[in-house]
Amino acid sequence: MPVPFEVDLSDFFDNVVLELPQYWQEQRRPKEGPRFNGYCWTHTRDAYATLLGFWYHGFFFLEELSMRRLGFALFLILVGPMHSVADDPVFSGPQVGEKLPAFTVRGAFGDEAGKELDFVTQAKGKPIVLIFVHDVNRQSISMTRILSKYTLSRVKDGLATGIVWLDDDATAAEATLKRISHALTPKVPTGISLDGREGPGSYGLNRNVMLTILVGKESQVTANFALVQPSLQADLPRILKEIVAVAGGSVPKLADIEGVAAMERRPMKNEQDPNLRGLLMPVIRRDAKPEDVDQAALAVEEYVEKNAATRKEVGRIANTIIDAGKLKDYGTERAQEYLQKWAKLYGTKADETPSTK
Repeated sequence: MPVPFEVDLSDFFDNVVLELPQYWQEQRRPKEGPRFNGYCWTHTRDAYATLLGFWYHGFFFLEELSMRRLGFALFLILVGPMHSVADDPVFSGPQVGEKLPAFTVRGAFGDEAGKELDFVTQAKGKPIVLIFVHDVNRQSISMTRILSKYTLSRVKDGLATGIVWLDDDATAAEATLKRISHALTPKVPTGISLDGREGPGSYGLNRNVMLTILVGKESQVTANFALVQPSLQADLPRILKEIVAVAGGSVPKLADIEGVAAMERRPMKNEQDPNLRGLLMPVIRRDAKPEDVDQAALAVEEYVEKNAATRKEVGRIANTIIDAGKLKDYGTERAQEYLQKWAKLYGTKADETPSTK
């Protein structure tokens, strides 16, 4: 049976989408069961099985809502659990203050191809940035390319860089690197893990993140970033700050970093801005301090100032949360103040059709 193009998602909002955050809150970090990014896989599976079941049967009696709102509803499924997921910090690799152990990789490009490399030992105690690539996608590759392009520009200041490709199949990893080499920064030392996707055993990497980025000096970790959803706007400024702390200089503005402007494209009609989720997540963290919320909210406001479509999207999200009576489920009181502010400043309500001017 063909899927209708217009459906009424009011019951869907009330019974599933806006209740999903509460379900995640109740099931957060169960004591038993295999993990999926810190959650019990059984509970995660059951939540979405219930959701899909409702979706399937709901199509037979729901009517008259545009596909634009359908897409917005799906976006809320992604945004809804953020405040719960963010409650539990994600760890990957040695933490700040711990030793940065030496390890060996197989070189992937140029004169280093096929040779065994040890980025930590080669740095000889100088500042170093290690980028472990767990998952290959647009977000992870964009962050890797732009960050490594900056670190490569700091070689004259003694900053070393090493990109570590994690894959259980070294041959497949080598083929992937050759295929996407045009999307990576030339001349940045890059190696394939000799320890499979888990990486060096002494590092304790988390395979459920997309990137693990370590900053170090004198063979000791000075900063650790375990990125589940890498965001140039939300994560890159924090990483740059930690790099400057060990390599010297001043923290560059995001707009001055080569490659960032090209990534900040305006989303096409009906397309969700790929940067929006990463920007909103730090705002609605349950454990965020007021100053952290302020900083994250400022990043959102600066970004949407240049992106009209995303500005409207933020307004619609805020209005939907407030109108559903779910405001208290999202972040701290400070974050809720921003959501109320954005609802008034940026968007039409979810049941209103945005202007097409």
